[in-house]
Amino acid sequence: MSGALPGEGEYWFNTATGQVESGPQADWSKLLGPYGSRAEAELAMTKVRERNEQWDKEDEEEADQGGSWA
Repeated sequence: MSGALPGEGEYWFNTATGQVESGPQADWSKLLGPYGSRAEAELAMTKVRERNEQWDKEDEEEADQGGSWA
């Protein structure tokens, strides 16, 4: 057992502050991660936006084809 805390040595993006944290410092509900590097964590919101845009596009394409969730 190393004695390390969960998330120690990893990077997290805090959605409330817009800052990267080394190790989880905020409430888990405000964090994205873990990431292996500070640079990767800094891109967290960019990845979220890209994925949301892709999902929106897929939803629109499915709706255009007559698909539905129900």
